[in-house]
Amino acid sequence: MSESAKPTSSEAKELSLIGKVELKIALAGTDAELKTTLKTFLAPLLLKLASEHLNVRNKVISVCQHINTRIKSPSVKLPVAALLQQFRQYPSTPLIRHFDLLYIQQGIRRLSITKQLKLLPIIVNGISSDASISASHGAVLFNLLLSILPNLSLPERGSLEDRGLRDQLGLARSEDITFLALWFGKLLLYTPNGSEHVESTQKACPGLSADEYDFLTLHDKKDTWSAGDSAGLNLTETKITIARFLASGVFTDQERFLPALFSSADSNSRISNVGVDLLRRASSNVSLEDPTLIQQLFHIYFGNTSSGGPLPAGPALKIQILTLLSKSVIATTFTANVIQLLQEGLTTSEAPDASRDFLKSVSGREASKMRKSAFSFIIWTGRMGSFADLQVIAPPLVHRLREYVEGQGWPNPNDDARSAQYLSLRGMAYQSIGILAMHSPRELLLEPNLDLLHWLFKALSEDGSGSDIAVSVEEAIGSVLNCFKTGLDWDVEEGLRSLLLHHMTLDDGAMSDHSNGPTQVRRSTRFVAVRFANRCLRYSDVVARWIDLLAIGGRPGERHEVIEEGQKGLSPYWYQILNPLGEGASRGRGSAAAKPTVQFPDFSETIEFITPRITSSSRVEQQELLPNLSLNEQTLEIVAPAVTFCRAILISQALVSVEGDIKFDVDWDRKLDSAVSSDELARAAIKAYLNPSSTVGNDERTRAISTFLLVLYNGMVWNHGEGLPKCGEYFVDVCALCSNAMLSQLAPHVISWTSSIWSNKHDTRTTAAHAFGILASHPAFPSEELQKLLVTLLNKARTWKSAVGAGINQVHGSILALGFLWGRLKLRAHPDSLPETDLHVLVVLIFDILAESGERTLQEAIVTAIDQLCLFSVLGPAQIPPNYTPNMLVDKMIEKARSGNDKAILALGHFAMSLKESKSEDSLHNQILNRLYALHDVRQPEVQFAVGEALTCAATGWDSKSLIAVLDVEESPPDLVKPGAVLSDVLIQVLSHCKSTKPAMRKASAIWLLCIVQFNGHAPCVQRSLRQCQAAFKRFLADRDSLVQETASRGLALVYEKGGKQLKDDLVRDLMASFTSTNANLGGSVAEDTELFEPGALPTAEGSVTTYKDIMSLASEVGDPSLVYRFMSLASHDAIWSSRAAFGRFGLDTLLSDSSVDGYLAQNPKLYPKLFRYRFDPNPNVQRAMNDIWVATVKDPASILEEHFDEILDDLLRNILGKEWRVRQACCAAIADLVQGSHFEKYEKHLNKIWAKSFKVVDDIKLSVRTAAMALVSVLAGILTRNLEAGESAGEKASSMLQQVVPFLLSSSGLEASAREIQQYALTTLLSIIKKSSGKHLKPFIPVLVEVMLALLSSLEPEAVNYIHLNASKYDLTEEKIDEMRLISVRGSPMMEAIERCLDHLDEPTMAALSPALEGALKGALGLPSKVGCSRVLVSLSTRRSFLFRRHGGHFLKIVQKLVLDRNETVSNSYCTACGYLARLASDTEVLGTVDFAKHIYFESEDSRHRIVSGDMIHAISKHSNDRFAALAKDILPFAFIAKHDSIIHVKQLFASSWDENVGGSRAVLLYLEEIVALAKHSLNAAQWEIKQTTSRAVADAVLTCGNELNQTSAALLWPVLNDALGGKTWEGKERVLDAFIVFIQKAPHFWKDNASVARDMEKLIIRESKRRNVAYRRYALRDLGLFAEIRDDVDMYSDILDIVAPIIEDLLKDETEMDIDSEFRDHLSGTARDATLANAISALFLTINFNNISRRAKPFIEPDLTMRLTTILQIVSKASLTGSRVIQAAIIESEKILLEKLYKQDAIVDDLSSGQLDRLLLDLLLTFYKGRMDGTEQIRELRADVTLSLGKVLSQGASPLIAFLKDTVTKARADERSSKIQLTLDSALECLEQ
Repeated sequence: MSESAKPTSSEAKELSLIGKVELKIALAGTDAELKTTLKTFLAPLLLKLASEHLNVRNKVISVCQHINTRIKSPSVKLPVAALLQQFRQYPSTPLIRHFDLLYIQQGIRRLSITKQLKLLPIIVNGISSDASISASHGAVLFNLLLSILPNLSLPERGSLEDRGLRDQLGLARSEDITFLALWFGKLLLYTPNGSEHVESTQKACPGLSADEYDFLTLHDKKDTWSAGDSAGLNLTETKITIARFLASGVFTDQERFLPALFSSADSNSRISNVGVDLLRRASSNVSLEDPTLIQQLFHIYFGNTSSGGPLPAGPALKIQILTLLSKSVIATTFTANVIQLLQEGLTTSEAPDASRDFLKSVSGREASKMRKSAFSFIIWTGRMGSFADLQVIAPPLVHRLREYVEGQGWPNPNDDARSAQYLSLRGMAYQSIGILAMHSPRELLLEPNLDLLHWLFKALSEDGSGSDIAVSVEEAIGSVLNCFKTGLDWDVEEGLRSLLLHHMTLDDGAMSDHSNGPTQVRRSTRFVAVRFANRCLRYSDVVARWIDLLAIGGRPGERHEVIEEGQKGLSPYWYQILNPLGEGASRGRGSAAAKPTVQFPDFSETIEFITPRITSSSRVEQQELLPNLSLNEQTLEIVAPAVTFCRAILISQALVSVEGDIKFDVDWDRKLDSAVSSDELARAAIKAYLNPSSTVGNDERTRAISTFLLVLYNGMVWNHGEGLPKCGEYFVDVCALCSNAMLSQLAPHVISWTSSIWSNKHDTRTTAAHAFGILASHPAFPSEELQKLLVTLLNKARTWKSAVGAGINQVHGSILALGFLWGRLKLRAHPDSLPETDLHVLVVLIFDILAESGERTLQEAIVTAIDQLCLFSVLGPAQIPPNYTPNMLVDKMIEKARSGNDKAILALGHFAMSLKESKSEDSLHNQILNRLYALHDVRQPEVQFAVGEALTCAATGWDSKSLIAVLDVEESPPDLVKPGAVLSDVLIQVLSHCKSTKPAMRKASAIWLLCIVQFNGHAPCVQRSLRQCQAAFKRFLADRDSLVQETASRGLALVYEKGGKQLKDDLVRDLMASFTSTNANLGGSVAEDTELFEPGALPTAEGSVTTYKDIMSLASEVGDPSLVYRFMSLASHDAIWSSRAAFGRFGLDTLLSDSSVDGYLAQNPKLYPKLFRYRFDPNPNVQRAMNDIWVATVKDPASILEEHFDEILDDLLRNILGKEWRVRQACCAAIADLVQGSHFEKYEKHLNKIWAKSFKVVDDIKLSVRTAAMALVSVLAGILTRNLEAGESAGEKASSMLQQVVPFLLSSSGLEASAREIQQYALTTLLSIIKKSSGKHLKPFIPVLVEVMLALLSSLEPEAVNYIHLNASKYDLTEEKIDEMRLISVRGSPMMEAIERCLDHLDEPTMAALSPALEGALKGALGLPSKVGCSRVLVSLSTRRSFLFRRHGGHFLKIVQKLVLDRNETVSNSYCTACGYLARLASDTEVLGTVDFAKHIYFESEDSRHRIVSGDMIHAISKHSNDRFAALAKDILPFAFIAKHDSIIHVKQLFASSWDENVGGSRAVLLYLEEIVALAKHSLNAAQWEIKQTTSRAVADAVLTCGNELNQTSAALLWPVLNDALGGKTWEGKERVLDAFIVFIQKAPHFWKDNASVARDMEKLIIRESKRRNVAYRRYALRDLGLFAEIRDDVDMYSDILDIVAPIIEDLLKDETEMDIDSEFRDHLSGTARDATLANAISALFLTINFNNISRRAKPFIEPDLTMRLTTILQIVSKASLTGSRVIQAAIIESEKILLEKLYKQDAIVDDLSSGQLDRLLLDLLLTFYKGRMDGTEQIRELRADVTLSLGKVLSQGASPLIAFLKDTVTKARADERSSKIQLTLDSALECLEQ
């Protein structure tokens, strides 16, 4: 063959093969033949499409066209599997793949569901590759997959099958999974054209590109999603199917996340509900911080603007995406996307020109939701975005947001923007602006015009949207506030001041200018303005402080929060709190860095700024003060806080030269006042500041001071002397420190002050009088004017006798003014001396009033005047008028002092200054001192401090530092200094008083000694006595009086300050020894009147034990001298702790701080353990004091604790069980604090000891100690659990802890402790350990933990439960209800949860160790909770850990057999349930053993409860181990069948349920009949009568259930047990067995017919049962007797039955008069039962007429026999019919009807009716129904009509002569009948009779 012929030969060969295939296809005559042919040849035929010959390919296509015409019938099945395989084998041959796919499409839908599902793995495996080769082929395969998926039955989510579904479907390639997830998501986005704002001509929908749209629609195939088409799919159902498939184990959460997101946004709730649930589950395992995912979300949100890209997502999906983006921090880094998102979100309405812009036209509710979500994302971005990103994002977004708000109308919204949704968006816009602006302050906020801040303030004040929007605006302003707290440029700062001042003065309701027209101010912005001033402007900024002043007093009725904010702004302390970083890094242009401390504004600048605003003058000139300045009426409320603030500025700036930078704490203002009044250096500094030298800078200060004085002056004399608050007081303070030159301008104007001196306000008078004394005594004050004033005042004072009301006030003011004036005149040595006569007149006047006046106001003025005159040596013994004596003055002052007048005491001390000292006790000076000492019993502390000050003045004169503030003019003090001996004597006397045992004297002497050291500590004699003073103060630390303790603390601090280094070290040593010692030290000797306890602290029947004398008396009364020592011990300990409480007060912490550096503490570190412990003392005073000392002495607490850790912990553990409760409680708290801050390695060796001792203290007798111990245990448990939670990182540490802690918790110190509290805490700790521990750490302890906790379930059950259980009836409860509640409690118990967690950590070795422990727990369990818990453990092991527990299941099944018989029903039921689960794991032999046990306790036990247990066991096995039950059904079901007939309802239900759940119907009895009979034979011989009855009922049920299936074999099996079941006495329910006997005879005729003996036994049985005397049973026996006679047509039982029933009928039909006679048949027979018995007896008689028996006889004998029987029956019926009983009537009629129907069928008898009496008997029988009491209800009449019809039929056939008579009777009855139905029946009877 040539080369050219080869192809031709190859082509011919291929064409020949194709032709043969074509012929075979053509010869296939039927669809079945065609199917067979195609199965073989279709795939190979299509393979020829790869031929190189065109003719071959064309031929194949031609054949395919022929095939297409033949396969239109659905019955033709195509070889889809082969075609799919071929499709995958030839990826490079498109023609083959095309035709393969064509026939796959047609054939796959013709396959059964099972075959389709088998193709599913083939389709999905490699589908991604198919789609990459050809998108159209991939689309078809994807569509085929969608058509099959609805048929896939998905397993339960999370099940083992669900987790294996991915492998089952063959999805091993990740590319296929990715492909499916991608296109499932695309399909969920798919919406048919024309439904989502897209015109129908477009191939796109939201979220999809045109190509993707084509893919899903099979390239625009119209019927792809047409549910009505055979090849189409239902889009909604497909989406639901996809969503559910995505939820399966095929996909991971990462793979299903995006499709779940798409489905959650679907408009169909059926789809979205599934999607929402799917998204919620997937989100937990998907990180929203994945940049790739976030990029995808943005891409989906915006779509792709390039050609062919996907459209943006729909509104619902956008909302969902925004929700996710609002949870992602990394989303905020996509700055361009964020900006674009907001730009789009704020677009209101744009008419789209292109389809890609259709989403911009979204409006209404959808647009509102989108904008709300967009705002939420923007707010999230502002809060979570980085600073760099936000600087990029913020500017354009803020400008766009402003445009959005203003577009709605601003500041007032337009009418169409006032809906709730628009207002909500408006509020979010404001919030977004604030949050974004604060991250880009330079561009948006800190520009000179402050445009945005102005805009926000204006919005807050004028936006009329409502209060909610105002909150949003305020929040926005609050957000930007911090931007102004950094360094501000000068122009920005100036603009801010202007803005804040404007809003502080803006009135509510005012009109504001705006570009859109004037708008009204709707709300105040004052609070926000004040906040800005306090946080954004420096404290030294005068404008900011003026804003604070405006907030406090600028407007009447101001809101409280505005006033409070203003007060905070004026306080440097609060300014520090509000601005912890200081005043800013750089303020103003070119300014240096701000100091870290707060700086007051400059005094001169402040005065210059404030004064014009509170006065009527624009500028105050020094030369013309008074004429040009008066207070502004509108700012009067500001004056008081303004002058207070200015005074604070003045003092603080003056003190800078002395103290440097002042540290402002919470008491800064009090400290300033104290410095002014008592600090000599501070006063000197203030004087220097107030009296500057004449320089340029000082001129401004001088002018400011003068202005300030002028303001104070005007405030003091305002309103005719009434004055403004604080002005007069501060005026006196400042004047007292000013030089004469500074006051020279003011002094001449004092002449106008009489109105203030005579004011009706006491404080005003006093202040004005004091100021008058300072200024009127000034050299610049004219003498003549002074003389006039003196005369005026003295004349006014002389009117004291006649003055009343306001007059007394004027006298009071005059005396005060004169007293202040004369003292300062004497001190200044006024050049123009005033007449001494005037002074003498004043002194006489003073003494006259002192002696004679009873007016308190005047007496107070007199005391002050005397004090002032004595102080400046104006009044002495020589100046006392002749009529009076110095002693009189002393007596008067002492009298006033005892009433608590401290001014009188000071006056007395100042009077003693002018007296000469003398050694004589009678000297006036010594008398005064002694009189002052005698004031110790006055209880007011103020009095004792006044006495102390008076003593120092009397002893040292003007050398006492207490007089520092008294010298208020620029002069030297008088020369009244006492010699040192006087002070020494006073000090010795006071120190001796300090040793007194009297409480009052101790308190007084402590205060006096403090005053001496404070005011005269510089004196040599005091310096020499500092050690004695120290000892005295140290003793006072132990005093119970807190005031004495505080006094001692202050005194020790003063002694420390004034002593040298050696003294300081000795003092610290003594102090530390005092507070660390435990020795009883009462701080002095004890006398009878020594007060040892507070009154009422130790109450007795007659009062309380207080003094040492009380203790002695009590001990004597009870005859127990040891009481003295016990009480003294209590008192000493009280003293110890009282002294410790005094530490840290008034400077002791500073004292010890100094010593810790280089003093005593530095060389004695052993004190640290005790000091650490005392920090946690329960006494708050001690605790506070020791904390202060700790902070002062321990500069580096971490290093000290590290260095002395062991010593501190040893000390705490040694004292935690001490005898003092305070120590025990403190140790608990201290250990808790110590271990929390330390590494485990530090206290690991002490851990056991810590646990042991802490648990012992948990049982402490004192509640507070127990509480502290419980807190310690909680801390220890918390440390342990935190280490357990740390996982592997703290694995070794956690294991080490558990090794020590768990054994301890399980020991007698923990769970086995006797104290309930210890048990509870040990248990709580254990539960926490179990919950937090990993399996690795917990496994070694699981066996013992499970065993112990199972036992604890009962031991920790409240005792009240047992009590209620025993007394349930008292509380209207039952034991069952209580047990049910206990069971629920156990199931929800934390201990059971912990046990379950332990079981979760089991492995093979641990399970082996747990088995004996669990067995011990089962055998040792006592209470219900423990037993139920054990059963639950067995259940849990059998279900959740079955693979580990399987080898132990049989063993525990045997153990549980002994436990199911528990007396408690709940426990028994729980163990039975456990049996059911254990049966899953046990072998067949072990399960059968359990079943045998159940049988044994059921049949053999005499306790009826055991039958319930048996039922529970069988039912549990059936329910929980059904597979094992089914496998052993032959052994279990027969038992269940018998036992389901038990008389106990519960038992019956249990076994019935077990039977019904495991059989398929009633025929199941036949399957197990042999086993049932065998078991019945055994149980019928049981000793228990109830078991026999149960078996009898079961046998009867077996007979009844078998029904027509009772063959010879079955009958032979059943008869013996049925016979035995009917044997014996009657019992309730036996009638059912008898009924079964009748059924047996009826259904098994061959059995008794073939067995004569059995037939005879049956006759004997029925006769025997009919003769039973049981009246309840007898009626059923008579009924069955008749049935027996009817069925057994082989015997004639008429005689036997008549013999049985005749006596019964006769007895029951006796007359009522005979009813009292005893009858063997009527005993206990009710009327109903009697009627039923009679009815059944009559029926039995009728049924004995058995024509089958009669017909066997010769015909001549039939009629006589029948007549005889009917005659007998007629007699009985006649009597019975007279009873009138409807039951009897119905029985008679029905029986006769049956008889007549039988007779009608007997032709031989009917033909001869006319020849005998039979027809007459039948007629007579019928006529009984038509007379007497038989004519009754419709039912009876209907039956009677039926019988009449039957009789008519019989008579009509026999030509009876009685037919005519019967016709007449029926005709009459027909005429009387009312019922139409009965009438028809009677008409039929007449028709029969007429034939």
